[in-house]
Amino acid sequence: MSRLLLAFFIPALALAAEPPIPVDERAKMLAGFTAQIAKLDDAIQAAPDSVRLYSPRGDAHLFLGHFAESVADFEKMIALDPKQDAPHWRLGIAYYFIGELAKSAKQFVKYQDYETGDRENGIWKFLADVKSLGLEPARREMLTYTRFDREPFPTLYEMFAGKKTTDELFADVKTKDLTANETVMFFANYYGGLNEEILGHHEKALELLHKAVAGGWKSRGGSEPSYMWQVARLHYEMLVAK
Repeated sequence: MSRLLLAFFIPALALAAEPPIPVDERAKMLAGFTAQIAKLDDAIQAAPDSVRLYSPRGDAHLFLGHFAESVADFEKMIALDPKQDAPHWRLGIAYYFIGELAKSAKQFVKYQDYETGDRENGIWKFLADVKSLGLEPARREMLTYTRFDREPFPTLYEMFAGKKTTDELFADVKTKDLTANETVMFFANYYGGLNEEILGHHEKALELLHKAVAGGWKSRGGSEPSYMWQVARLHYEMLVAK
């Protein structure tokens, strides 16, 4: 299904008034992932038991929307080295995108036990639970956090718990004078957009995800986009494809 969706991404994005990233830059980026996979295919054929080779290939597959292949590479890592299991949050994201929601939620529970201070882990478990259990049951099963030292995550937790609206999230960011912080605004727009998607507000979700992708595009002085930026891009493109 993911490959079928990808077939519609470029035509769908072409209909957007202002794509969040230049179309030629997007094509160049994806071509780079394809080339990376080809090189890793050869390397893995020569050293099939090398754990370190499956990680970048799994990432490249994920960024191309090859979710089944990404899951296969990440699971292969764990099969070769079981110590890779608990910290493998990227596998949880891959499970989410392929629709293996129970596995996705379980993976984030494992990661929470491994790294209790991670800020996004509980959100991703919640996102998986929403799709499999429904909104209210997912809220009842949310992970509990006791550390609130990274913005805008304290407000994001309240938003997903139903205690604040998306608009209140942005009001909070503005009150704290954080609107000039690109990282804060990326996460506010990205997860605010996902909240709107959960609530069935398609156009608002699309608007916020567009802002997240556009604002986070090579925001660090021309360096490569972050991992979560790539994940946000996938979310945006899949929403456009609908």
